[in-house]
Amino acid sequence: MKRLLAVTLILCIAITIAAARSRHRNQTANTPGVFDYYLLTLSWAPDYCAMPNAKQNSRECANGNHVGFVVHGLWPQFNNGGYPKECAPARPVASDIVTRMLTYIPDAGLVQHEWKEHGTCSGLDAATYFGQIRQVFDSVKIPDQYKTLDHSIDVSPNDVEVNFASANASFPMGAVHVGCGGGKQLSDVRICFTKDLQAQACPATEKDCTASTLTMLGER
Repeated sequence: MKRLLAVTLILCIAITIAAARSRHRNQTANTPGVFDYYLLTLSWAPDYCAMPNAKQNSRECANGNHVGFVVHGLWPQFNNGGYPKECAPARPVASDIVTRMLTYIPDAGLVQHEWKEHGTCSGLDAATYFGQIRQVFDSVKIPDQYKTLDHSIDVSPNDVEVNFASANASFPMGAVHVGCGGGKQLSDVRICFTKDLQAQACPATEKDCTASTLTMLGER
């Protein structure tokens, strides 16, 4: 009987601790500034624009603009694989900030979305947050073979990761990952950064595309 009571007590304590941790996670899940690292996500514009349901923004998708990698977002992330979102009321991003960002995020609507969904979780004001996006993108060197790509090529996810790693020798191993969204075209390249914007190895929760071969369409 004593042993049964002891086991029951241990189970009760374990349940109480788990519940407390769960409450703590729920309280901090969408708290501005509470996250572990940033994920810079770069979309390959030609493949995005070829999607049947893609919003055909003229800055990104019009023929003759020759747009390659663009910023999809700089997302606060948790090491356990989750992420915060919409952490505070989002006022519209000022027009001068939007204009400055169109070189990086070629869609004014996406600039507003990124601030509402992700930027409000950074703990920063809009001007500082978008300044960080410009800073981290400008710190990434696009591999020469992906600059002004005027024809379609087939690549493996590993090829893309190796080429980005070679072009950015200061990045630690495991900082770059490739996403394909389950398709056969390149969806995005993801690079992990610390909260002070230093490239870091991504946690194990950041998974690679499992396709053996991907298509990178040529720039329009």
